[in-house]
Amino acid sequence: MSRDDREWLADIADALSAIFTYRQRGTLDDGLVFDAVRLRLIEIGEAVKRISPELLDAEPEIPWVDIAGMRDQLAHRYFDTSHAIVQATIDSDLPPLSEAVERLMSTLPAGGKVPNRVLDQDLLRDAP
Repeated sequence: MSRDDREWLADIADALSAIFTYRQRGTLDDGLVFDAVRLRLIEIGEAVKRISPELLDAEPEIPWVDIAGMRDQLAHRYFDTSHAIVQATIDSDLPPLSEAVERLMSTLPAGGKVPNRVLDQDLLRDAP
């Protein structure tokens, strides 16, 4: 069974929501939180790779290629993962990504089994 763009976008929204939840439990100094966030960033990058380029082109300010590249870095060079880079990604890159995912989901036809997820941007920014 093939998945569609809406499902991949929903995966990204779910991963963003999970990252917020993990951050509520602690900082990246906690190894479990760091590993959980890193895994969700890998999931985001993998989902981005599966979304049609035509859809991604609708949000040109999002560095989609960099997101996919970060997935590769995190998945294959995990011992070289900098806490500072992951923290900067959370602080600077995830809020606009979340907003873009919401906009993209709103452009796709409704229906099917994937609900339109809404993330609270302030919650992502205010995590510890």
